[in-house]
Amino acid sequence: MNAAQLPPVAPEVTATLVEGLSPRLRKRLDGAVTKLAARPTHRDGDTTTIEVDDETELRLYAPGGVVAKVEDVTCGCLLAPACVHRAAAACAAPAADLAPEPAEQATPEAPGPASATAPATVGPDAAHALGLNVAPASAPDAATPHETASPDQRAAADALWSAGAAVLEAGVDGAGAVTQSALLRAAHTARLRHLPRAAGAALSVVTLLRAARSGNPSYRTAELVTALAELLGTAHRVGTASGAELAAVRGRVRRPYSPDGSLRLYGLFTEPVVTDSGHGGVRTWVAGADGRLFTVGDVAPGGAGRALGVADRAVRLGDSALTHRELGRAGLAVSGATVSPDGRLGAGKAVKAVTARGAAWTEPPLAALWGTPPAEQAARALRSTSRYADPDGTGSDLLFLDVELLGAIREPGGACLLAQCEGGVRVRLTVADDDPALAHRDNLALLAAAPGTRLRIIGRLIPATHPRLTLLACAHPTGEGTVDLGLDRLRRADLPDPSAPAHFAPPQPAGPGGPSPLYLLERRVEQTVPAGRAALGLLSDVTAETRRIRRGGLPTAAALLTALCASAAQRDRDLFGRLLPADTDGFAAYWLAAARYTAAVSESLCAAAWNGTEGDQVAVPPVPVHDVAG
Repeated sequence: MNAAQLPPVAPEVTATLVEGLSPRLRKRLDGAVTKLAARPTHRDGDTTTIEVDDETELRLYAPGGVVAKVEDVTCGCLLAPACVHRAAAACAAPAADLAPEPAEQATPEAPGPASATAPATVGPDAAHALGLNVAPASAPDAATPHETASPDQRAAADALWSAGAAVLEAGVDGAGAVTQSALLRAAHTARLRHLPRAAGAALSVVTLLRAARSGNPSYRTAELVTALAELLGTAHRVGTASGAELAAVRGRVRRPYSPDGSLRLYGLFTEPVVTDSGHGGVRTWVAGADGRLFTVGDVAPGGAGRALGVADRAVRLGDSALTHRELGRAGLAVSGATVSPDGRLGAGKAVKAVTARGAAWTEPPLAALWGTPPAEQAARALRSTSRYADPDGTGSDLLFLDVELLGAIREPGGACLLAQCEGGVRVRLTVADDDPALAHRDNLALLAAAPGTRLRIIGRLIPATHPRLTLLACAHPTGEGTVDLGLDRLRRADLPDPSAPAHFAPPQPAGPGGPSPLYLLERRVEQTVPAGRAALGLLSDVTAETRRIRRGGLPTAAALLTALCASAAQRDRDLFGRLLPADTDGFAAYWLAAARYTAAVSESLCAAAWNGTEGDQVAVPPVPVHDVAG
């Protein structure tokens, strides 16, 4: 059985089933989840059946696509309904997101970069079936200037903090179904108390924990670090925030589409979208006359094959007959446009769109996108991709650069293309997707054989201590038209010197200051997540590491590493010599401070690299060890 074969289960249902188990059955729950995952499953309409054994079947009834009530999970064994099978099935199934859908559906679009682990979605009917009191999608969760969180919201945030700290204490290996159910219960309560941002972070942590424990190849420890830090940081800030900060900490259930009148749009490029969860499609980027960026997407289950096919399908927007490939080079005139805060164009019935003339990248209004200095573009992209910034849905992580290709350079993970842009900044260009069905890698290899070529490119920022982009589109080397590097395939005849082999640029120096020692703190932060607090508690001495960090000009990082390891190893005893419970809250606070600090310094190093100071020491303002709110 694959977890994707099961319908999503509401957090309230999973938590209730686990809480109803006896202590003896709770100890057997993780084993039952593993055994159930090996059993055959089949679906008939809204009912999914799992064959527990030759004589027993377990059924999950999901009207509307989600298991919304405890009674919808039934088992035919003799111990039902007090058996472990019902709780095991709920724990094996994906966790459902209880946010209602927006009033107006946009063109189908993929989730963000975390789509491989994004929770499933529940419609408004299922939300009402659970008795949820959710705000309308179109109503922002505003706060008055001096408003603070209510006592119920503070209590819900405290429960989320405790559940998140328990995950950090146990680590991935120890955060089984019981620990996850506590997070799901806290997430459900937070949703009822109008804290959707913290609730969503909790569901993300649960989904990533399940991916890690099941050996899902798409799981990344860094993603769980980010999700766990977002959960703990948001829960902590609920009790101290007020006014506009409180509104940001609360978050929104759904980001509504708002009217934007008439728009004159110019196509930029089309990129294929292939997610680890098996979704595939395309996203076409267009720009308005004022330089604003918008997207039109079509992503659904299907993988790379669907991405290649959808590129030649008509765009679902008004009466336009353009395909996605054509829209990336043409234009649209849209009336009655609706736009989400992150720039997605809505496809409601009132939206009208007709084909119009496009513009070359060297013509207005598109040419202005390349007029901003690279450092300013990188700073803007960093603000939109910051891991812990308050989400406002604005900004883009795209950069528009004029570069000269220098050739390929070898890196530990393979080769990438080195280019030089304005101000002498050298940027590494990498493939957006390694899937062999897409054209990214072959096109990058051909461009590496054309050193000295000057190109106008579009790339997506990769936060790193050196300038780095994933290459998405470029002007054609012959100067005629543009190339969607994931969909269009260059040929050797397109190069200035078709017979030239791939050129490898000389190794790049690390810079005057050498690599930052920040990784010494980062690895301890990441080490805690899979193995828990005990992993750091076993470290005997970190003096050598802290000394190296201080020599690198990061005294706050050294203090955080010392405090984090000391907190992990601290275990007090009572008067009789018995170990007292560990201070999980204190350790979680130090870990959160370290996680947020490393993210802030990494972003500062990235910004400095784009300003032409790669490798130099960067001045980072000290952050108080106990300040985990910001």
